[in-house]
Amino acid sequence: MTTDEAREIAAAFDENTNPSEEEIFIFTEAMNYLIKEEHNPRDMMYLGGYYYEIKNFDLALKYYEMAAAYDYDTAYECLGYIWYYGRTGTKDYKKAFEYFSKLMEKGHPIATYKVADMYRNGYYVERDKEKYEKIIEDLYPKVKDMNNVFDPVPEVFTRLARIRTAQGKTEEAVDLYLYAKKFLAQRIKYNAFFGNLSIMKWLIDDLYELIEFDNGYFDFFDLYYLLKSPNKIRFYYDDEVQELESVEEGGACSVCFNGKWYRDRDDFFKDASVDGVKLTSVYNDLYGFEVM
Repeated sequence: MTTDEAREIAAAFDENTNPSEEEIFIFTEAMNYLIKEEHNPRDMMYLGGYYYEIKNFDLALKYYEMAAAYDYDTAYECLGYIWYYGRTGTKDYKKAFEYFSKLMEKGHPIATYKVADMYRNGYYVERDKEKYEKIIEDLYPKVKDMNNVFDPVPEVFTRLARIRTAQGKTEEAVDLYLYAKKFLAQRIKYNAFFGNLSIMKWLIDDLYELIEFDNGYFDFFDLYYLLKSPNKIRFYYDDEVQELESVEEGGACSVCFNGKWYRDRDDFFKDASVDGVKLTSVYNDLYGFEVM
């Protein structure tokens, strides 16, 4: 194998939405070859990111630490997440705080709101609600005009929305949630990563605590609200009827979409597809939503 061949394999894999076991093996071999030959921390992060997305966190940690040895900022962020959430089975808030703080000093917005979260929750540091709110308030003007779908706009907006809710500023909170929802939907179209879907779920849950749900006008991501309870829903894609139902079992709702069952709303949003196309990637093309 040459480096050019390895790059071609990686590029082809990046476009492959449903790789086989053999294709995955070839891809990982190609990436490990590139890492060995070129020592590029971007390649280490790319392979680590693949493992993180499929929830093989031990291997993700291995490659993130490899990249961090080259003082690569993105590696510090990802390591912060691994230790903050205990992805490998052990939480280490001290390590998480150190990684996030290192980036916060450089003005990194994601690390900044994670440091804020640690003050809010009292993780490694003393719980400090005022410090949490000040960090988020100061961060908001720095991110509000960002327009790349992977910028942390929804993360900051939803945190500020919860602050505004606690302050009794409901209208402002709703506006923040609605903007974050639209922004995040565009990100999910390109990357239906479980973390992005979780943010959307929490956002929808919080939003409809503040406003009444309109059964006559809702969109794809509003299904997070409807699928929490038993409902039958119909919508259209490519002029064809799509049928969706949530059924309560043991205090929770399973979801049936076009005859296929999903354990819960999380699995539905993660995996549901039509003709091999994930619904999250074509959410703008879904229309005519109706509660039956």
